[in-house]
Amino acid sequence: MINNGGHNEAGKAEPSMASAAQSQGDVIAGKLLLLVVTMLMCIGVVVVYSSGAGWAENKFSSSEYFLWRQLSFSLLGIATIIFFARLDYHVFRKTSKLFLLASIFLLTLLLLLKMAGLISGAARWIGYGPMKFQVSDLAKYALIFHFSTLISEKQRYIEDLHDSFFPLLILLLIVVSLIALEPNFSTASLIAIIGVIMMFIGGVRARYLLSLLGLLIPIGAAYALSASYRMERLTSFFSGTEKGLSYQVLQALIGLGNGGLFGLGIGASKQRELYLPLSYNDFVFVVIGEEYGLVGALVVLALFVSFFICGLIIAKHAPDNFGRFVASGITIAIVLFAFINIAVACHLLPTTGVALPFISYGGTALIFNSLGVGILISISRYKKRNQTVISPSADEPGGRA
Repeated sequence: MINNGGHNEAGKAEPSMASAAQSQGDVIAGKLLLLVVTMLMCIGVVVVYSSGAGWAENKFSSSEYFLWRQLSFSLLGIATIIFFARLDYHVFRKTSKLFLLASIFLLTLLLLLKMAGLISGAARWIGYGPMKFQVSDLAKYALIFHFSTLISEKQRYIEDLHDSFFPLLILLLIVVSLIALEPNFSTASLIAIIGVIMMFIGGVRARYLLSLLGLLIPIGAAYALSASYRMERLTSFFSGTEKGLSYQVLQALIGLGNGGLFGLGIGASKQRELYLPLSYNDFVFVVIGEEYGLVGALVVLALFVSFFICGLIIAKHAPDNFGRFVASGITIAIVLFAFINIAVACHLLPTTGVALPFISYGGTALIFNSLGVGILISISRYKKRNQTVISPSADEPGGRA
């Protein structure tokens, strides 16, 4: 609705100083976010090369194999960030349903291929040769986009059980169940947590969410105890004695203890050389702690805390509800995965197969997380056209349909 009043029109012609300062703050948060992610990627290239050189020499006859792959994916990640930072993030609102349906289709296809015997072991990857990617990474972002779309559209009746909570719950259970059946219990659990947090932020009634947690926790516990290898991880974690620790956990704790305050130095890790499995991926934080000590580990933690703060600032000042929920979902997803990886390396949680964002070896997660960062920067840069003369839409708090 356009206001043609003289003095109001003149008053709206220029943004207020507070609005201008807020906009400038958002841009600074976006730039700081890019700096933080670039630093994390640089750390990743150095640490992956250091931790994976021995493994690469044995497996690929080249100690630099992981180095060049990680460097290539990091550069591609920077390009991905730049591309999506310049793209209007609202395109993901228009295509969110398509993304989610595509991810559900691919997750179902993986399970069918596994049932047909065409895939052995965990059915997580799809594609051919170097073009493979984990479908759960696509599903995670597809769920964030579509949840953000639905929650922003349902704001006027978000507390309704049948028209709001149930549709969101059904979508969440479909995605989480398909990922759990791969099997990939850790990723399924984290995506479930992300979905619940997004619903809470969106305004879904707390008692509905508590009831959901009361349902999911027993089911998750039963699923966790249904496989012997998951039982062994839980037994190792709760054993409380060095003798009861698994080989991976014991080697990880030895590595962190070796680092001391300032570390052994670049490339001086003792655990990385065929002692600590997946030292370049799931346990890359152990190598950071061993080579750079407590100081280096705290630097990495500080970078992820900075990422979290920047993400919250961008979410708080997003120009619309969709941007607010997308920014919140992406920030929570990346920081949650980082927290779980670091907690596992420090033996604060049972062992899971969760990579450290932007640092662990691997291209799929890095590219998808780079897409997320690009969208965060896009939200921080976005300026609503004619925001000084157009009244709030139904998507805005206080708006009317």
